Amino acid sequence: MEYTNHSIVTEFILLGFMDHPELWTILFLAFILIYIVTVSGNLGIIILAALDANLHTPMYFFLSNLSLVDVGYSTTIAPRLLMTFLQKNSTIPFTECTVQFFFFCMFATVETCLLAIMAYDRFTAICNPLLYCAAMSKKLCIALVTGAYICGFLNSAVQAPLIFSLSFCSSNVISHFFCDIPPILKLSCSSTEVTNTVHFILCTVIVVTTLLIILISYIYIIFAILRIRSAQGRHKAFSTCASHLTSVTIFYGTIIFMYMRPNSSVSTDEDKIVSVFYTLVIPMLNPLIYSLRNKDVKDAFLRMIGKISLN
Repeated sequence: MEYTNHSIVTEFILLGFMDHPELWTILFLAFILIYIVTVSGNLGIIILAALDANLHTPMYFFLSNLSLVDVGYSTTIAPRLLMTFLQKNSTIPFTECTVQFFFFCMFATVETCLLAIMAYDRFTAICNPLLYCAAMSKKLCIALVTGAYICGFLNSAVQAPLIFSLSFCSSNVISHFFCDIPPILKLSCSSTEVTNTVHFILCTVIVVTTLLIILISYIYIIFAILRIRSAQGRHKAFSTCASHLTSVTIFYGTIIFMYMRPNSSVSTDEDKIVSVFYTLVIPMLNPLIYSLRNKDVKDAFLRMIGKISLN
């Protein structure tokens, strides 16, 4: 489909997995199961943290917001993807594509910020336990989370207009299952140098800054844990960080692979596989990681089940 400029592009075609019709049923069932587990697991974390007084701490306040972001993050991608399988129609209006990218970019940015905030929270709890309650006050926690959402909004507000003001005059077929930056930029017939530069700078600043906060926090945490004399004390201190470290490793590994590499090394098939992992699988894994490895969450869940059964 040929176009002369972006103003007459009214829709895109998300090629996604539509070129493998023999896999549609399997993929639909897999993705809808992942989405159901993601929404129910993350909403479960939010409800537990809100209703159980023992979870009214900064750590679970941040975890609740991480779960909220994961629900939004997954909902931005999954329903549209599932509709393509049901309707056998992968077209997406230009405006909807813009909105999808805006919220995807915002939630991804907020998630990176929240992971850094949670690392700082663990640093404060382990390295300054006596001052923890005073240092991580309710006012500070709200300010940090608000800052994360503001960063996400500003990143999207800068990148979305830059990308969707480009001219698309060769094709409207996006070789991906959602409106992501690399495949969209491939369609543009205008210069993408400024857009690519801004995108790379913003991604680098966000990822490097948050990753530095996480690394520095954990360097101090490791030294603090090593100073604990009892093996049981060291294990308890480390166990409070294990879930967060797992989430950080998985999330940052995929984000760096996707967005901080040269354009020449981009492989469409690789991108699809990695994108499924960090847009759909990671939001599903987060509540499982934090609940299965967290005694407080499991105890809160059992207390809630007990209350429900008594009623």
